Amino acid sequence: MTELRKIIIDDREVEVHPSMTLIQACEEAGIEIPRFCYHERLSIAGNCRMCLVEVVGGPPKPAASCAMQVRDLRPGPDGAPPVVKTNSPMVKKAREGVMEFLLINHPLDCPICDQGGECDLQDQAMAYGVDFSRYREPKRAVEDLQLGPLVETHMTRCISCTRCVRFTTEVAGVSVMGQTGRGEDAEITTYLGALIDSELSGNIIDLCPVGALVSKPYAFTARPWELTKTETIDVMDALGSSIRVDTKGREVMRMLPRNHDGVNEEWISDKTRFVWDGLRRQRLDRPYVRKDGKLRPAGWGEALRAAAVAMKGQRVAGLVGDLAPVEAAFALKLLVEGQGGAVECRTDGAALPADNRSAYVGTAAIEEIDTAEVVYLIGTDPRAEAPVLNARIRKAWIAGGEVHRVGPERDLTYDVVHHGADRAALARFVEEARPLDAPAVVIVGQGGLRGEDGAAVLGHAMKLAEVTGAGLLVLHTAAGRVGALDVGATCEGGIDEALKADVILNLGADEIDIPQGPFVIYQGSHGDRGAHRADIILPAAAWTEEPGLFVNTEGRPQLALRAGFPPGEAKENWAILRALSGELGAPLPFDSIDELRRALVAEVPHLEAIDAVAENAWHPLPLGTLGEGPFAQAVSDFYLTNPVARASQLMAELSAQAKARRDVPLAAE
Repeated sequence: MTELRKIIIDDREVEVHPSMTLIQACEEAGIEIPRFCYHERLSIAGNCRMCLVEVVGGPPKPAASCAMQVRDLRPGPDGAPPVVKTNSPMVKKAREGVMEFLLINHPLDCPICDQGGECDLQDQAMAYGVDFSRYREPKRAVEDLQLGPLVETHMTRCISCTRCVRFTTEVAGVSVMGQTGRGEDAEITTYLGALIDSELSGNIIDLCPVGALVSKPYAFTARPWELTKTETIDVMDALGSSIRVDTKGREVMRMLPRNHDGVNEEWISDKTRFVWDGLRRQRLDRPYVRKDGKLRPAGWGEALRAAAVAMKGQRVAGLVGDLAPVEAAFALKLLVEGQGGAVECRTDGAALPADNRSAYVGTAAIEEIDTAEVVYLIGTDPRAEAPVLNARIRKAWIAGGEVHRVGPERDLTYDVVHHGADRAALARFVEEARPLDAPAVVIVGQGGLRGEDGAAVLGHAMKLAEVTGAGLLVLHTAAGRVGALDVGATCEGGIDEALKADVILNLGADEIDIPQGPFVIYQGSHGDRGAHRADIILPAAAWTEEPGLFVNTEGRPQLALRAGFPPGEAKENWAILRALSGELGAPLPFDSIDELRRALVAEVPHLEAIDAVAENAWHPLPLGTLGEGPFAQAVSDFYLTNPVARASQLMAELSAQAKARRDVPLAAE
């Protein structure tokens, strides 16, 4: 292990690793260094010069702290630790000069700039700049870029920090942005005016330290000080990214990422960031009862009585949807099983064993992908199923890791060793596998588990993990699936058996077509597929409108907090089920969310450990017999995977754009 080195920063002695940069060493000492181009998750550019510090005994000029390592410092007299100053007159004058140069061409449009109030340039100009400018010549202007419906550009404000260029190239894996020209003519642009073909493009909005790149849907709708900020989690995929929901009054205005090194680092997908307009549209805000073939508005009392009458004496089944919190799935299970029925959460037919957590969650944590030297992908397209997780796989690949894949060919933004697209290729690959000395992760997706031989595919994935010594990660596509499996929301015979019931209580399952025959009671937030098939509609809150527990794809319980309130007469999911149980004459044993959670934790203790990944005992499945044919795609359209996304105008536009890019005709050569 490399020995730590002592350095003195502003009269404070700290011990740091020699490979650290000075800016990181200053952070270790609790000293803030201003910066524009430096970002801890991107490569070092060293081009804004705002992070200048004085190295005592070094050259008689300030040094860029982001580009100089601790090991480059020379010791002082008699072997004394090197000395660095961050607030000397030399540093102060240098920073004022840099800030003056940055503002030479920067437009003075702060009052109308959407970044106002949360702008790094504003903050640092106040803290480290001067209150006058010696520049009197006309300012230059730069033409704005057309980056599509997500990112609005004001390139005259750009200070050429190149964060957006480095993010798109290094993290998103799309080489489309760069800098052209020299001197005053230098500008950031896209090659040939191309759009950024990435599911992560919205992150450049957060990275931009000025108002050059801002959110187009959010622009001019609110100021940061008007917003109520709620820290919660995302349910657009099963990753469980940490996000912040900003609301103004009752409306969600935007969603931003929060840092969580174990899950999403500080990135989120475009669907997560921009889906909020779907929370306003096609909402169910009052109960409905079908009479004479038509759905008609009803009161809560009438709707619950009608539902209770329909359920009594009948064979009842409950379906748990993809966005249902654990509390709702647990309450539904208690309610339906109390009526002699059964519940099912595997609505897509995935062969996930209900009583084996090592098989439906796995044994690896998402964070382990970063250090994996070998990653195996089986029946999964992580770019569509979890774009942020895909960026972590790309990070492992950049660090020298290998990625092996069995499944349909797809540009995943990194090189893969493709072993075939069908089951025969998987059988061959597992048979040829050998033990590894390096850390490895096997990731198996729902595309491989949805066929009739899904259990055999999962058995082969577990065998591969066992032989190679790799960790196993089951990549889910539904945010509510793991939590529902944890509470045992499954039945013998799976979804096919559940659909044979006389009455189906559908808790937001909109990705399945319920055949004609059963009486359907739909409880959900949007007028989607499930509501169209329903005989009774009970309007429920969306995930931002009620407190809820979700378990992500690695088995980490996370809390989603209420950011607003449901529209109209809509109620929280658990409360609706509690009221319905009262109408049935078999009230559930809780009257508050706290009582429900106590009952839930008593039944499933690991759900109490919020934000902790439990260790799962290894119980491998038998190999089984694989079928024939290629693996299916679990996600056919990244932007339209759930009712909230399908209600969003912006997601529909992005979906149409993506389809147009795929279908573009190529000239004959």
